[in-house]
Amino acid sequence: MEKYIEVNRDLWNKKTPVHVTSEFYDVPSFKKGKSSLNPAELEALGDVTGKSLLHLQCHFGMDSLSWSRLGAKVTGVDLADKAIDAAKELNSELGLDAEFICSDVYDLKNVLDKKYDIVFTSYGTIGWLPDLNKWAEIVSYFLKPGGTFFIAEFHPVRWMYDDDCVNMDYSYFNIEPIIEEVGHSYADKERAIDQLSYGWNHPLSDVFSALVKQNLHVTEFKEYPYSYYKCFNNTVQNELGYYELKGIEGKMPLMYSMKAVKPQ
Repeated sequence: MEKYIEVNRDLWNKKTPVHVTSEFYDVPSFKKGKSSLNPAELEALGDVTGKSLLHLQCHFGMDSLSWSRLGAKVTGVDLADKAIDAAKELNSELGLDAEFICSDVYDLKNVLDKKYDIVFTSYGTIGWLPDLNKWAEIVSYFLKPGGTFFIAEFHPVRWMYDDDCVNMDYSYFNIEPIIEEVGHSYADKERAIDQLSYGWNHPLSDVFSALVKQNLHVTEFKEYPYSYYKCFNNTVQNELGYYELKGIEGKMPLMYSMKAVKPQ
């Protein structure tokens, strides 16, 4: 096993109990019926009733279970075993029928043998993967002919800057791993997490190219000057309740989304 996998698994195993009890994720409201899904993915995927959906890098399963509530037949996959344990516990408590598998994305062919109508991933996922060509191969492998892939992700331009979005400390391009010491989680900055992390910034050209190489047809691409989540420093809420960078509101992309279809 490559070192980054072990390190990042340890990181997300440490983050999971912090996240499950955080106000950021608000699990009590989720248990009462609140959806964790956002307009970008809901509008792009529409009615998922009866459709099979593979959720890559699902964390502890809130989005997976939100899709399940909407009628999808969901399989959620994550690297962190504690996250999968928490997802299974939520699934059982809510009486839903989602399936959860602990696996590295690149290794998924060895533990799962199904094809899906939808492959879905969102918000803080591909930056933990070094090779988008291998990732796109997995996406295509698990999609049925005619199936849909959807990704919503934080914009690589944002990841060029430091936490306060003042200094440009990182390359837009994937030139080397970003190895850092993590002191806390975005979900609760008061609770210490001391752990090394490995990440990668992927330019949009790499995302497009990886999918195109797998003959996936990109049918929709959008960029957003805001984040649905209050996970960045120095942000203010706009009229929609989303978060833009203070002082440069509306001028810098913070998210993007992309939809692609596998030919019949």
